[in-house]
Amino acid sequence: MKTQRLVMVLTVANLALLTMSFAHPRSAGASGVAPVLRGRALEIVDDNGRTRATISVIPADPNFKMPDGSLGSPDTTLIRLINSKGRPMVKIEATDPGSAIGMVGESDPTNVLIAARGAATSLTLTNKDSRRQSIKP
Repeated sequence: MKTQRLVMVLTVANLALLTMSFAHPRSAGASGVAPVLRGRALEIVDDNGRTRATISVIPADPNFKMPDGSLGSPDTTLIRLINSKGRPMVKIEATDPGSAIGMVGESDPTNVLIAARGAATSLTLTNKDSRRQSIKP
C-alpha cells in the first residue's frame, strides 16, 4: 500500500512539473546565441537551395598562374555574392599583399576592378565592347 501511494505522489508531481514546463515555455531568443560562429567556410543559400553568397579561405598555391603571368597565389580570404543564375557578381578578396573588389555586369566582359596591392592602387573599368580604362595615381 505504501508503494502504491508513493507511485501516485510521484505521478502527480511529474504531471505538475510537466504542466508548468508547458505553461512557461522558454524562448529561443538571444540568450541561446553563441558569441562567435567559427568554421572554414560559410554558404548562404536561397529558398531553392542555390548558393547565393560564400565566404571562404583559399590556401596559398605556389603553382597557380596569375592573370599578369606571374606564378603563385597567396593565402586569400574571399567573399562572393552570386546572382540567381549562379554567376558570382561581386567578389571581395583580402591577401597579405593587398585587397581587391570586383563587380561584373550582366554581359561579359563588363566589369569594375578596384585593387590595392602593396604600395599601388588602381581602378579598372571594362565595357561590353571590351573598351578598358585604367586609373592609377
